[in-house]
Amino acid sequence: MTVRIERDDQVVVITIDREQKLNALDYPTIDALLAQFDLIDSDDSIRAVVLTGAGRRAFSAGADIPSLAASIAGGPERALREIVRRGHALTRRIEEFPKPVIVAVNGLAYGGGCEITEAAPLAIAAEHATFAKPEISLGFPPPFGGSQRLPRHVGRKRGLEMILTGDPIPAARAAELGLVNTVVPADELMDAARDLAARIIRHAPTAVAACLRAVTRGINLPIDEGLAVEAACFAATVPTDGVRTGLRRFLDRTAAAD
Repeated sequence: MTVRIERDDQVVVITIDREQKLNALDYPTIDALLAQFDLIDSDDSIRAVVLTGAGRRAFSAGADIPSLAASIAGGPERALREIVRRGHALTRRIEEFPKPVIVAVNGLAYGGGCEITEAAPLAIAAEHATFAKPEISLGFPPPFGGSQRLPRHVGRKRGLEMILTGDPIPAARAAELGLVNTVVPADELMDAARDLAARIIRHAPTAVAACLRAVTRGINLPIDEGLAVEAACFAATVPTDGVRTGLRRFLDRTAAAD
C-alpha cells in the first residue's frame, strides 16, 4: 500500500508511504488518497485529518515522473484525463473537504506536494521543509491547480516568481507568504498538527463544517456574493444541536458569574 492510515480517537493521520520515491504521487497513490477521503467523509466519528509523508526527506516530491511521461507520450487527451483531471480531483477534494485537513509538511513539497499544501485549509511545516513549483523545468505549467491557487494565496507576482523560476523557498518564507500557518522543529511537527486538530474539534462539527464551507466557497467571490454564502452557512447551523449547546454553555457561564 502506498497510503498508510492511523487513527487516534477522532483524528486520522494519512501518510503518503513511498519514502524511497520521495513520496511521489503515482496514479495508484492519488486514487488511494481519494478513496480514503471518501471513507473519512462518510464516518461521522472522524473529526479531522492530518496528511503527511513517510520519513523526514519529503512530504511529496510531486507527480511520479515516469507515470506522467507515459501519459504525455499518449497525447493531450490522455494526459488531460490521467494527469490533470486526477490531480484536480485530489486537490479539489482536499480544498472542499467538510472536515479540517491539516497538512504536516515533513520535508520537501514540490509540484503536486506543494499543490496539496495550497489546497489544504491548514498547513504546518517542519523547519527543514522546502517548497517549489518545478513543473516549468519539465516544459509545462502546474497541472494540479497550482497556477490558480498559489497566486491567490501569496499574490500574483510572488506566485509567478515561484512558478516561472521553479526555485525552492524555505519553510520560513512559506510562512511569511501565508502558504503555511506555522513552522516548528521537525520532531514537534506531528504533535503540533494533532494539537491544532484538537483545538478545532473541541467545537461542534456542524460549526466547523459551516466555517470551512463559508470560507472555501466565498473567498474568491465578490464580497456581496461571499456574504450571501456566509448567511446561508449561518442559517444552516441555526437549528443544530451545536448552536443550542454553545448558547446554553455561554448563558450558564454568564449566569454563574452574575
